[in-house]
Parts: sequence; C-alpha cells; structure tokens
Amino acid sequence: MSATGNLTIRRAAPADSQALADIYNHYIATSTATFDTQQKSAEERREWLDTHGDVHPVFVAEVAGRIIGFGALSAWGTRCAYSRTVEVSTYVAPDSRGSGIGASLMESLIQAATDIGHHALIGQIVAGNEPSLRMSRRFGFEQVGCLREVGFKFNQALDVVLMERILPDTV
Repeated sequence: MSATGNLTIRRAAPADSQALADIYNHYIATSTATFDTQQKSAEERREWLDTHGDVHPVFVAEVAGRIIGFGALSAWGTRCAYSRTVEVSTYVAPDSRGSGIGASLMESLIQAATDIGHHALIGQIVAGNEPSLRMSRRFGFEQVGCLREVGFKFNQALDVVLMERILPDTV
C-alpha cells in the first residue's frame, strides 16, 4: 500500500478505538515495540484516547476508510515543568509497514507539536528496532541515552534507546 494517493491523516475519534486496539494488540503479541504485555480492548483504547486532547493529540492514517496506523503525542511526565516535553509514538498495521505511513504520521505529529508549542520530543525505542531508530534519525532525532535492561518481555531483558528532537521555541 502506498503512502501517496488517498492517504488521509486525521485526528483520532472514539469510533476509531477498535482499529487502534487491533493495530496495537498486534505489537503487544508479536514484538517488543511496546512493553505492554496485555491485550487492550476497544474500550481501553477509547479511555486512552480520552486522556489525550488538544495538547496531546492522537492521529490516525486512513486509506479507503480503513485505519492503517496511528501516532500520538503523550505526556512525558506528570510534573508541571515537563509540560512542553512529549513522547512521540507511531504504530502501523502489519500489512502496511514500509510504505511511508509511519513517516506521514511522524510529520503530522512534529507539526502538531510545533503548532502547540511543545519544545522537546522524546522517542523511547527498544534497542534493535532499526526501522524505528532510522525513522527517528531521519526526522532529526538524536540518541541521547540508553536505559539498560529496563524492560522484560518474551523472556529477554530489553534496553531502551532514548531519542530526542528539540523544536524551535515558538512561545
């Protein structure tokens, strides 16, 4: 599937919750791209969407009425001084990987973060996830650290690479 043509990137809506759960659950079950280990219901994804809003938007990538990916800006920390720092994440349906969908979502997330006035974008990527690391670098993220063996999934200890991009101040 091509990222060109009839691809639409739009804000996620509660009606998208089942598609978000389906995509995310694939990664929960099959990969270390997320450290979640329990499948999520559509209701849980709707509740997750409710925690995001204008300051932490979620976008979906849609082709011909089918959601094939999503991306989110999420709060980095709970303390007030973190308010301009956000975590960036993208997930693409398995049959649409490698088609530019993740890049389209990342472009939308970076633009939204800029428009909102966020300053620092953080990516937490499991070590060895070369496609995600490569995409982050392509969008100006730099590796700023590595948290060693902080995750444990599929009977293996996992490192997390911290990627960061600083946005120009607009406020």
